Amino acid sequence: MVKEAEVREPLILGKDVTYHKITEEVCAPVEGKANKLWWGVFFVALTLGLWGLGSITYLIGRGIGVWGLNNTVGWAWDITNFVWWVGIGHAGTLISAVLLLFRQKWRMAINRAAEAMTIFAVMMAALFPGIHMGRIWVSYWVLPIPNQFGSLWVNFNSPLLWDVFAISTYFSVSLVFWYIGLIPDFATIRDRATGPIAKKMYSLLSFGWTGNAKAWIRFEEVSLVLAGLATPLVFSVHSIVSMDFATSVIPGWHTTIFPPYFVAGAIFSGFAMVQTLLLITRKVLNYERYITIQHIELMNIIIVVTGSMVGTAYLSELFISWYSGVEYESYAFLNRFSGPYAWAYWSMMACNVITPQFFWFKKLRRNLMISFILSIFVNIGMWFERFVIIVTSLHRDYIPANWSWFHPTWVDIGVYLGTIGLFFTLFLLFTRFFPVLALNELKSILKVSGEAYREKKTEDKTPETTA
Repeated sequence: MVKEAEVREPLILGKDVTYHKITEEVCAPVEGKANKLWWGVFFVALTLGLWGLGSITYLIGRGIGVWGLNNTVGWAWDITNFVWWVGIGHAGTLISAVLLLFRQKWRMAINRAAEAMTIFAVMMAALFPGIHMGRIWVSYWVLPIPNQFGSLWVNFNSPLLWDVFAISTYFSVSLVFWYIGLIPDFATIRDRATGPIAKKMYSLLSFGWTGNAKAWIRFEEVSLVLAGLATPLVFSVHSIVSMDFATSVIPGWHTTIFPPYFVAGAIFSGFAMVQTLLLITRKVLNYERYITIQHIELMNIIIVVTGSMVGTAYLSELFISWYSGVEYESYAFLNRFSGPYAWAYWSMMACNVITPQFFWFKKLRRNLMISFILSIFVNIGMWFERFVIIVTSLHRDYIPANWSWFHPTWVDIGVYLGTIGLFFTLFLLFTRFFPVLALNELKSILKVSGEAYREKKTEDKTPETTA
C-alpha cells in the first residue's frame, strides 16, 4: 500500500460556501449595519483617540517641555513610539508582498487587513517626529524642496533625513499596493450598491473597472511589480531607522548589528500586531470560516521563528559588548540588565524571547485566546526593547554628575495611548467601508482549498494500491 501525502487543512471552512456566499458575507459589513460588538470596540478606540488628540493639542500649545525629557535624556517616549510604530507597519506589506511572490494561498484571508495596518501604523509613526520638532506646522522644512528662505537646505548626511525619504517612499508604495488590490472589490460593491451616494462613491474608487481579461492581466502584472518593489523597501526602511542610532558614538547604540537586528524585530512585532488584528476582525465580523485556525497557526509559526532571531540578536549584542574590550560599551549593557531600568530590560526579554517559545507546542499555537494574549505580550516587549535601547543608553553618560532619571508625564502617556486609539479607530472604520477580505482571491482558492470541495475530492478519489 502506498501511503498518501497528508491532506492540508482547508483554508475556507463550511460545506455550503459558494462564490455567491463569499460575496454576500464579505460585503455584509460594508452594506449592512454594524453589530454591537463592533460599536463597543469602536467606542473604546475612539475615546482613546480623542484623548490622544487632546494631549497632542495641549502639547503643541505648551511646547515639548511638557514631556518628561531633561538635559540628559533628550529622546524618550517620542522616538520610542516612532520606531515602535514603524516596526509594526513593516509586516503588513511584507506579508502581502512576499506571500504573493511565493504564491502562498493562505495569504488570501489576511493580506487586506495587513496592508491596511501598514498604512495606519506609518501614519501614527509620522506624528512623532513632527511633534518633536516643536513646530509641526513647519515640518515641511525637512523636505529638500526650493523655498522662500534662501539658503535653508536639509542636511543630506543626516540619518533623520534618510528616514524622511525611506518612510515616505515606503508609505507611497504600500498605499498604491493596497489600493490597487481593492479596485476589483470596489467594483463589486459598486454593482451591488442601491443608494445613490454609495454607488457614486464606489464608482469613483473603482476607476471604471470592467473585469475583462485585459484588466485582470494588468492587475496581476501591477501587483507583482509593486510586490517586488515593496519587499526590499521593507528591509531598507528599518535599516535606515536603525542608523539613527548606529551612526552615533553613544555606547549602546554604536553597533553594526543594528540594521539586521531592527529588521528582525520589526517583522516580529508587525506579525504580532497582524495576529492581534486578525483575531479581533475574526470575532467582530464573524469571519471564522475565512480566517481559520490554520491561518492563526501559520502566523504563530512565523512569530516563534522571528522571536528566536530577536533573542539571538540580544545575546549577540551582549557578546559583542564584552568582546570589544571597550569599557564604556560593556558598562552600557551591564547597566541595562542590572541598573535602575533593569525591570524594563527583563520585561523585554520575557515578552520577546520567552513568551514566543510557547508556540513550539501545537495545542498552544492553535489556541485563539493564548494566541491573542501572546501577540499583545510581543508588542509590549517590542515597545520595551526600543525604550531600553534609547533611555538606558542616555540616562547615564560619561559624567556621573549628569546621570538622570526619566519620568513620563501624563502628556507622554496620553499621546502614546491616543495613537493606539486612533490606529484602531481608523482600522475599524476601514472594516466598515472597505472589504476586509479580498473577494477575487478567496474565490480563486475556493475549489482548491474549500472544505466542501476538499471532501468531495476525497470521496471521489480511490487510493492506489501496489502488489
